[in-house]
Amino acid sequence: MKMKTKKVWKVTSNLITVILFLLLIFMTFVVVSSKASGGEPSFLGYQLKTVLSGSMEPTFKTGSIIAVKPISDTTNLKEKDIVTFMEQDQKIVTHRIIKVIKQGDQVLYQTKGDNNEDADVNPIMSQNVVAKYTGFTIPLLGYLIDFAKSSKGMAALLITPGVLLLFYSVITILKALKELDKPKKESEKTA
Repeated sequence: MKMKTKKVWKVTSNLITVILFLLLIFMTFVVVSSKASGGEPSFLGYQLKTVLSGSMEPTFKTGSIIAVKPISDTTNLKEKDIVTFMEQDQKIVTHRIIKVIKQGDQVLYQTKGDNNEDADVNPIMSQNVVAKYTGFTIPLLGYLIDFAKSSKGMAALLITPGVLLLFYSVITILKALKELDKPKKESEKTA
């Protein structure tokens, strides 16, 4: 029975160590990637955007992270595509194309948030489209990413997993030392 408990403890201990280490690596990636890109992190050519409003619900909820793929040819998008574009006030928005408007060489897109009653006021020019939604969403992770962008968040997300890993290592070392002392104490009792 005691041997089984030790084995369970060892597996659990290794699992917790791996999880904390992976968490530390992930948080470091998020913080460094956010700072390097000047905003949203990117991964394998995809940009991760935080959903800040409910205009696209239920497709994706406020606080979610969505993956978008930057596109070079923005003139051949079609209705129902979900695109990320730059508005005139330099604000980034992700909405669905509801109409493609061709005026000579110029292509414009009428967009609308799925949860909005009305279409966006101004059609967007194709050159203002920066990316296309890939269909990948992680709910609620956007709140963590936004927190990671702040100086307090960056410090907390880098330091907390490291401190937890250090604290857990101390506990593991103390437990190992206790196990090493057991045979010594048992031999003193028999002598």
